[in-house]
Amino acid sequence: MKKTAIVVAPGRGTYNRTELGYLKNHHLAHCGLLAEFDRYRQDQEQIPVSELDGAARFSGAKHTSGDNASPLIYACGYADFLSIDRTQIDIVAVTGNSMGWYTALACAGAVSAMGGFEIVNTMGRLMQESLIGGQLIYPFVDKDWLPIPNGREAILRKIAEIDAHVDYELSVSINLGGMLVLAGNDKGLAAFEAVVPRVQDRFPMRLPNHSAFHSRLQEPVAERSRSLLDVGLFHQPDIPLVDGRGYIWFPKSNSLTSLYDYTFGHQIVATYDFTRAIITAAREFMPDLVIILGPGTTLGGATAQSLLLSGWRGLVSKQDFQERQKASPILISMDDGDQRRQV
Repeated sequence: MKKTAIVVAPGRGTYNRTELGYLKNHHLAHCGLLAEFDRYRQDQEQIPVSELDGAARFSGAKHTSGDNASPLIYACGYADFLSIDRTQIDIVAVTGNSMGWYTALACAGAVSAMGGFEIVNTMGRLMQESLIGGQLIYPFVDKDWLPIPNGREAILRKIAEIDAHVDYELSVSINLGGMLVLAGNDKGLAAFEAVVPRVQDRFPMRLPNHSAFHSRLQEPVAERSRSLLDVGLFHQPDIPLVDGRGYIWFPKSNSLTSLYDYTFGHQIVATYDFTRAIITAAREFMPDLVIILGPGTTLGGATAQSLLLSGWRGLVSKQDFQERQKASPILISMDDGDQRRQV
């Protein structure tokens, strides 16, 4: 009997030094599709994704810039999606984190593979050209993934206080499991860093080469994207698609104009609620597995934390989750060799 699964596409920041060679190592079978992606990039006078992936060494400046990282991550994630054994796995819904929404659109059939690549390549270029603001991460759970009493509420109060000052911009960019990703200008981000304690030896953590995604600061980028990308890219999805509000786009029942407007409107300028997307997908579709596409494995923690925050299947702590994973894995990261072989 097939296992059911929801598929989760990662966002920016997941292709790093350890992911170099991901396409070469895993996706020679998809060389035809990757060649199409490369031709598109060459036509745009950009470095082909295969060249980026096949570089002799990882370059932070080159590989993490938005115009390169976004299409590279999309290519890895979409090729991973094509690699899932559909004779064994029944994919019942697709979602993603942040930039992963564009990958999810293609996986669900709401845009073609090349349509998705055009979207992600265009958005990555626009973000890199504008480089408006930045992002940082701060947790409201402890090292055991248990919510700190009033932790989230305290963070939100600090954000509101800082954002109320003239010339300070700060807001929640992404609800990411037990963490909040904040977006703002440098004054807003620096003010937050100055008033919160350093925790777990690394937070608050600034994200390099990241703009103030999912915030009002991105209005110029949203406007520009609508001038470059057309509603004709979109189709009715073949698989249910859960967006960054937790809204489900079911097959054959959507206004394509509404899907376009969300993708190049709300999705760019308002908070992306990845936590809600995961909770909705888990509750509505009750999958046997949650499959996280590559590259990278960093989205696994946030996905698991999102499930824990909802009390999904009685799981409430990191230990609960780890014990369940050992007994019968429910979360599969395709960048983990052993887990990849299961799907």
